[in-house]
Amino acid sequence: MEGFKNISYMLSHIFLFTFIYLFNVHKYSKRTTIGICFLSFFLITITDILKLSLFPDSDLCYVFVTVVQIIIAQSTGIIISAYKNSKVLFMGLSASNYVIAGSLSATILYYYTGHTILSLAGSFFIHFVILMILCVRIRKIWLAHVEKSSCYDVQVGKEPHFMQNWWELCLIPICFYCSFTFIAYFPNTLDEIPTNIPAVLFFIITMFVSYVVVLRYVESENKKTDIFWKNILFEMHIKGLENQYELIKQSEQNLKILRHDIRHYSQMIDTLLEEGEYEEIHHITAHINDVADANRVQTYCDNLLVNTFICQIAKKTDALRIDLRLQIQVEREIPINDYEFTAVIANLLENAIFTVKEYEEENRVIEGKIQCDKKHLLLFLQNPCREQVIMDSFTGLPKSQRGQNHGLGMQSIAAFADHIHGMINCCCEEEKFSITIFSKF
Repeated sequence: MEGFKNISYMLSHIFLFTFIYLFNVHKYSKRTTIGICFLSFFLITITDILKLSLFPDSDLCYVFVTVVQIIIAQSTGIIISAYKNSKVLFMGLSASNYVIAGSLSATILYYYTGHTILSLAGSFFIHFVILMILCVRIRKIWLAHVEKSSCYDVQVGKEPHFMQNWWELCLIPICFYCSFTFIAYFPNTLDEIPTNIPAVLFFIITMFVSYVVVLRYVESENKKTDIFWKNILFEMHIKGLENQYELIKQSEQNLKILRHDIRHYSQMIDTLLEEGEYEEIHHITAHINDVADANRVQTYCDNLLVNTFICQIAKKTDALRIDLRLQIQVEREIPINDYEFTAVIANLLENAIFTVKEYEEENRVIEGKIQCDKKHLLLFLQNPCREQVIMDSFTGLPKSQRGQNHGLGMQSIAAFADHIHGMINCCCEEEKFSITIFSKF
């Protein structure tokens, strides 16, 4: 029986770390992530020997080892994850519950059949079926949700209220785990009190029903998150259109005045021609050209959303006396999400403005190139930077030193680059910071 338990536990641990590996957005390379998971699996398997083989009758040893194993398992999910938040913890706790469902099946099958190999094979089959169902049905939904909800714009500062409930949701897997433990493992095992088997089976069914509800909540949150970000960008878009409308109205008024006065300018030019005052004529025509140029509505690119935002940001840089030098070529229709692309541009330009706005006026310069068509995307920005920039050794991106609720914009940029399978590169040399994002479609 001891060997059966050791193999059954080892089997559960294999599937536990498979769950954790598959349902996480990884921070490290594939090889490093697998190595961390294998190390945790090895530690938990070794500690199983203490409570199952060396001190099988010690309740204190069982409790202590179990607590250590829980810490190792949940820490693994947090360590390998690119995002450190309550959703990662919820996923790790849920993985433990799914694994318990498969582990208990081994004990139940062994109680009714008395056949070790058959029980372990049945347990492996149940573990595998649960894993496959979850991978097919919810893995993509879950990973997309984690990436979206973890990449908040630095301007917003905090999550919307409907995204802050995950610490409370973590109580669901915790309660299920504790219930399974006290009914099936401690202080008495399921094979010692087989009358608990119906209760355990009912708990398993209840757990899966509960997670169906949680999954629907996740889908609902995804929709709310999309609406949340679209509303922010729509608001920005509408403000930009309002500004452009005011500019157009003012330009029309000025051009009406110019058209009204043009006959006077014409008469002045005729008089000056007769008198041979060619230099003065040159001054008049230059004035007319200046008025026409001053009332021309600026268009930066064909993409409506990007153009609107650039118009808005240009107005801000003018007010701060920042020299904005951008070469922009963005087609009207692009093969990526306009909102996400504009949000990335917004993050980069806002960060650059924040950096240079306190410098001397001659050093308030932001240079860049933004190109996007059906074949490729190129986004390059460069600005003066006197402050020390600390780069993350794993992501290669700068770490925010402005405290809590900052640096999320850079996470959003990194997630966008991953989403479009692009390359992102940052460097800070000779007091100049530059960032490049490139992708071929």
